Amino acid sequence: MGKGRAKRGIPSKSEDFNAWYPFIVEAAELVDKRYPIKGMDVWRPYGWKTMRLIDAITHREMEATDHEEVNFPLLIPENLLEKENALVARLKKARETGVDPDELRDEVEEGGFKKEVYWVKHAGENDLDIPMFLRPTSETAMYTMFPLWIRSHTDLPLKIYQMVNTFRYETKQTRSFIRVREIHFFEAHTAHADEECASMQIKQDLEIVDRIMHELCLPIIKAKRPIWDTFPGAWYTIAIDAIMPNGRTLQVASCHHYRDQWAKAFDISYENNEGEQSYCHQTTYGMSERLLGAVVGMHGDDYGLIMPPTIAPIQIVIIPIVKKEGGEAVMAAASELANNLRIVGYRVKIDDRDLRPGNKYYDWEIKGVPLRLELGQRDLDNGNAFSAKRTGGKEPIPLDDASIHVRRLLGEVADELRSRSSKHTDDVIQPLTSLENIEDGKIYEMAFDGTDAHAEHIERKTGLIFLGDATDPFTEEKECFMSGKLTTRRVLLARTY
Repeated sequence: MGKGRAKRGIPSKSEDFNAWYPFIVEAAELVDKRYPIKGMDVWRPYGWKTMRLIDAITHREMEATDHEEVNFPLLIPENLLEKENALVARLKKARETGVDPDELRDEVEEGGFKKEVYWVKHAGENDLDIPMFLRPTSETAMYTMFPLWIRSHTDLPLKIYQMVNTFRYETKQTRSFIRVREIHFFEAHTAHADEECASMQIKQDLEIVDRIMHELCLPIIKAKRPIWDTFPGAWYTIAIDAIMPNGRTLQVASCHHYRDQWAKAFDISYENNEGEQSYCHQTTYGMSERLLGAVVGMHGDDYGLIMPPTIAPIQIVIIPIVKKEGGEAVMAAASELANNLRIVGYRVKIDDRDLRPGNKYYDWEIKGVPLRLELGQRDLDNGNAFSAKRTGGKEPIPLDDASIHVRRLLGEVADELRSRSSKHTDDVIQPLTSLENIEDGKIYEMAFDGTDAHAEHIERKTGLIFLGDATDPFTEEKECFMSGKLTTRRVLLARTY
């Protein structure tokens, strides 16, 4: 362990990721976990700015694809939860028995989110006639309003989204960003004329996912969840899992295709071109603060975070190297350099604290600032600043066209993070050749066209979880691992968070 790390007591990421992760989250001042409610962390300025920059990428994608932002109330009445649970119970039973859901009646079910929600049953000293709960997600709230907004085919597609906090009573061990009780959440909900249009929306959502993950430099898996792991209210679910450094996967996003199942339950219909009523087909696309957890886990090292430049609250830190003489000129040059970089859109910080340069380096390494520029009198005399990338590599850059070189250097940081992510994916994913000797830290792929019983046997023998069918199947047919049938289905298995 290096001197800087030893001074701060940073655990080794490769040797003890479970200790490294919570240490870095707090040492980098992303959140403070000392708030007196378990699983409800306080976002500190540096962490909140990072999350808001991730949100900004999402906002941009939503606006570019004709989604409109809304903001729904936090509270939902109990009767809507009962309506959702009855729908989910009916769809679950239909799936298990292999019948058309329309042939079954709604049944009361205590499952769904009922055991996870936070209840509001009193207002002051008065008992509420209808108890309310804090939203765990917003299907029931939104779909109560959709019939009021959708009347004709001209009202379709309806594409809305919101960024809000959701609440779920998490009973497992909490972990910042990864498993919390108050969740910073993005959700897009759409309604379409038919199944084909809804399927096109799912395709667009997955393209959006690719662009966002490119900006975050994250290695991901996109897989259609197996039937037993599909949200009961969905026709199918495609989940997006980030590959963490220890080989486990973390679900950071998901897309659901609902067909017209929710529309029938909430009477979301429209008048079609023939003047008849048709039910809408719906989709959802959701992401959460787990995205930031994946960024922290994947890109950090034994010195701290490494922020992808797009979401770094501070992209460039300028450190003046000031001695007793000539300090004023160096400080003036640092201020001018910072202003010139800000003018062209960079987020810049001048660290003029009365500390040794080495102490400053350690601080900004922990926070993961992508680029450090040092400026002393000797640099100034040569017309340069000395640059150091957080991913490694140092060189002088001319002050006259610093912004051009900064753009190049930040691009190199992002490219290096993507290269590391790609290599990590290649190293972690390997073929499943046996149900014995499963190696920790690996994700396994296999050709699979077997039964649910086959899948259950594999999970029980290996301790792995079926992530589902990868959205990029095998290019050539292979023998199913269990049945021997030829198939191009590429199924992925992993240990998950």
